[in-house]
Amino acid sequence: MKQNKVIAITGGIGTGKSTVLSAIKKLGYPVYSCDETYGELIKDKAFLTELKAIFPVAVDENFCFDKLKLANAVFNDKTKLKKLNDFTHPYILKTIFDKIKNGGDTLSFVEVPLLFEGGYQTLFDGVIVIKRDLEERILSTIKRSGLTREEVLKRIENQFDYEKLNDFAHTIIYNDDLSLLEEKVIDAIKKIC
Repeated sequence: MKQNKVIAITGGIGTGKSTVLSAIKKLGYPVYSCDETYGELIKDKAFLTELKAIFPVAVDENFCFDKLKLANAVFNDKTKLKKLNDFTHPYILKTIFDKIKNGGDTLSFVEVPLLFEGGYQTLFDGVIVIKRDLEERILSTIKRSGLTREEVLKRIENQFDYEKLNDFAHTIIYNDDLSLLEEKVIDAIKKIC
């Protein structure tokens, strides 16, 4: 196995990326999440200073982050959303790769929700794509987030279409049976390594 191999875990909303990451962690591998790292960064003054310079509405004078104000500022404006993603995603990934480098593990996994949208797949030694039935994705997201069916469908429509992805270019895990998920994760890790 190559030293310091880093594998991306990705998939659309509601596919079960976090569930797969939990299964990998249970197997003893170090795991990282872009969402969790973002949660840490929005408490970091250096990050908030840069974010405030780009989106003043998102950070108040006391350096408190306002998620709702940022969401309202960007999610109906594709230019502003791209500007936000172009700032946050590289920052998040650099933070994670610094942690991986300092951790010294030979194999690590990173959950990256917008991997293909940002063109970040080339940063990784392999990619595991999580796929799931559309209706299950919708129901799972509604249950987890409280969004309406229409809101979930709108988010799915705005994401990368993983169904058009070449299944032979990446390792695929079909999240269709929770009782078999850990076995599928083990098989996927064997294929990649």
